[in-house]
Amino acid sequence: MTALRQEAASCYSWSNGPNDRYGAHSHPYEKVLYCVDGSIRFVLEREGRQLELEPGDRMVLPAGTVHSAIVGPAGCTCIEGRR
Repeated sequence: MTALRQEAASCYSWSNGPNDRYGAHSHPYEKVLYCVDGSIRFVLEREGRQLELEPGDRMVLPAGTVHSAIVGPAGCTCIEGRR
């Protein structure tokens, strides 16, 4: 979390169970996210791209990016913050 705090504010950790899903949504801020455990796939809806994150992977989503997510078969734990 130390690395994240150096580049973002309002940092927190969250976890989800296997195969949980997030519907398409966006945020009014730039999101910085690190996958800590397990895996999660983000779908960038307008671009038609997918980003598969595993432990140690980092992702930055610009403000307003419409995305959905599917948690991997072992669940996931991520930390994220706002810029």
